[in-house]
Amino acid sequence: METIGSLIETYESQNYPDMEGGPINALKTLMEEHGLKQSDLPEIGSQGVVSEIISGKRQLNVRQLKLLSERFKVSPAVFV
Repeated sequence: METIGSLIETYESQNYPDMEGGPINALKTLMEEHGLKQSDLPEIGSQGVVSEIISGKRQLNVRQLKLLSERFKVSPAVFV
């Protein structure tokens, strides 16, 4: 079990970048890195919903977490 755990940890550290500062900062950073605006994320909701998420008034739901992790190719844990 320890070997498998170590292999998974190594794989994740090599393939999924760590984002610091919480889910909102992670989302802002990824949006900036990819040159995206709030309106460029229709899969998580309207521009108003994205604005509320970024301002901290609303939290990401499970569906949004999954879609964002797939779009940016990061672990869903980045947004938790």
